[in-house]
Amino acid sequence: MCFLCTRELLKGPLYYAATITLASIIYWRTSPISIAAICNLCAGDGLADIVGRRFGDKKIPYNRNKSYAGSIAMAAAGFLTSVGYMSYFSWFGYMEGSLKLVLGFLVVSVVTALVESLPISTELDDNLTVPLTSILVGTVIF
Repeated sequence: MCFLCTRELLKGPLYYAATITLASIIYWRTSPISIAAICNLCAGDGLADIVGRRFGDKKIPYNRNKSYAGSIAMAAAGFLTSVGYMSYFSWFGYMEGSLKLVLGFLVVSVVTALVESLPISTELDDNLTVPLTSILVGTVIF
């Protein structure tokens, strides 16, 4: 029993670290896809948990494990952090910031929050679904 608990606890951090590592290796600095994936995972998903636990009284009807507050916080934090990193990388000349990228980050963050709110996210680890959704939607948009 204890071995199974340990294995479950290790899956999330493993997916988290692998996602950040792969996004950095594949898309490092010049791609908005990497920014979207990492920011939605780190800032978006991280803040969703905190806000959802604190202010998440109103649950989403199709997934009682998720709240409106957590999902809104996820989309907002992922979006704002993505725009912040875009500005940071633009300042150093790695990419050119634009309104098109800002709108793209908004779409990626909202879609990622919607996918994370689906009932499937309780069965699949969100440390996997969040970056995969960000990468797939980002590939289409950017």
